[in-house]
Amino acid sequence: MMHALILPLLFPLFAGAALLLGHRLPLPAKRGFSLLATLALVPVALWLLLLAGDGQLRLYAMGDWQPPFGIVLLLDRLSALLLLLNAVLASFAMLYACRGDDERGPNFHALFQFQLLGINGAFLTGDLFNLFVFFEILLISSYTLLLHGQGPARVRSGIHYVVLNLLGSALFLVGVSLLYGLLGTLNMADLAVRVAEMDAGSAPLVAAAGYLLLIVFGLKAAILPLHFWLPRAYAAATAPVAALFAIMTKVGLYAILRVFTLIYGSEAGPLANMVSDWLWPLALVTLAVGVFGALASRGLQTTIGHLVVVSVGTLLAGLALGSQAGLAAALYYLLHTTLVSGGLFLLADLIARQRGALGALLVSAPALRQPLLLGLVFFAGAISVVGLPPFSGFFGKLMLLQAVPPGPDALLFWPVLLVGGLGMLIALSRTGSLIFWRAEGEPVAERADGLRLLAAVGLLLGSVLLVLLARPIIAYLQATAAQLLDLQPYLAIIRGGEA
Repeated sequence: MMHALILPLLFPLFAGAALLLGHRLPLPAKRGFSLLATLALVPVALWLLLLAGDGQLRLYAMGDWQPPFGIVLLLDRLSALLLLLNAVLASFAMLYACRGDDERGPNFHALFQFQLLGINGAFLTGDLFNLFVFFEILLISSYTLLLHGQGPARVRSGIHYVVLNLLGSALFLVGVSLLYGLLGTLNMADLAVRVAEMDAGSAPLVAAAGYLLLIVFGLKAAILPLHFWLPRAYAAATAPVAALFAIMTKVGLYAILRVFTLIYGSEAGPLANMVSDWLWPLALVTLAVGVFGALASRGLQTTIGHLVVVSVGTLLAGLALGSQAGLAAALYYLLHTTLVSGGLFLLADLIARQRGALGALLVSAPALRQPLLLGLVFFAGAISVVGLPPFSGFFGKLMLLQAVPPGPDALLFWPVLLVGGLGMLIALSRTGSLIFWRAEGEPVAERADGLRLLAAVGLLLGSVLLVLLARPIIAYLQATAAQLLDLQPYLAIIRGGEA
């Protein structure tokens, strides 16, 4: 299984290429092939998770060119965890799409596979330039997936999304070029070594490159003030696309964690932890603004989009702590919010389909065909995303609160997180009352499709699973955080030691 590390890239790459070549195949054949290729990522990711569990770093050198001269893939506990999360989320989103959403435009399944290729590649690459390449792959696919289904709302949101991300890509390229020109390498481990050993004259420009990367990753993660594109874009996308996009912001947060822990981390000399002072206030403000956006929202999908912004601020706070407890809490919350947000986007579409022409607008509409079933699922998802017991959101927030040391940071974070949770509860209570209690007239739509409902409930049940398996999951996450903070094995990749 020495080549298992590259399988998360090969499966979607060849599946996407085959689907493009076979674009004239009957739709059921394309659905079956795409669903099979997506589901195949789950056992592969599970196998890689088991491999990474021993704490060793595993490299895959393309063409057997060893670092720092060749392109390498790097597997550690964090990348393995996120590969599995992406595979599970994508499987349920694809199951939902195969019930009709893939008919709204051409080549949906090929684009979906290329999107998975970009996301998996970003999680696995050990090279900064190839992080840029995989970012571009996932962004180009996401541009078209966002417009899938057409319509003026999607076009408007798509234009904003494309323009902002093209600007981000340009800044990313400038930052990468600056680092290569100054340090002569783009291998992340090699960059960490060279940043630690650079001369004082290069430090300002290397720091400038780091801040450019922070802006780029902040745009991908939807950190304030670069978050305005997210609620509108996610609300305009079709349900399975929005569900898959639930992990897109996590790619930006992953890049911040990887780059500013390894390259600009504790071993970076004068640039050690240079963005730490920025991340904490950005996290708190992003969290607060996301709550205000949810309170002001006039659509169900837009409300969920603002809740994604809230989760970004919450996760960034955990990363900003820089401690093992803070990182472990943030990773647990990341698993929770990705699965629950994806499930809520699918559920929102099921609800909108039963409200007639008014769809997801938060106004009085005809009664739902299945108010009790959808209402119970919405209630469970709302409790989980707000952070009330007994679901995983409660335990994620509790871990974050416990990770903040006593002092000024705790005095800021506790009120923002708890009052923000109250604001989210008010927003979702208003949403639920408008949809389920203020209905007017008889139902106008059919019952929810069984497989669509299964996909939505399946993702939301991830919150329950995170509680039932909390002990082994938290143990793995604590080991993951400890591995990220111990830089010596990563540096040994370049210095000739055993990873």
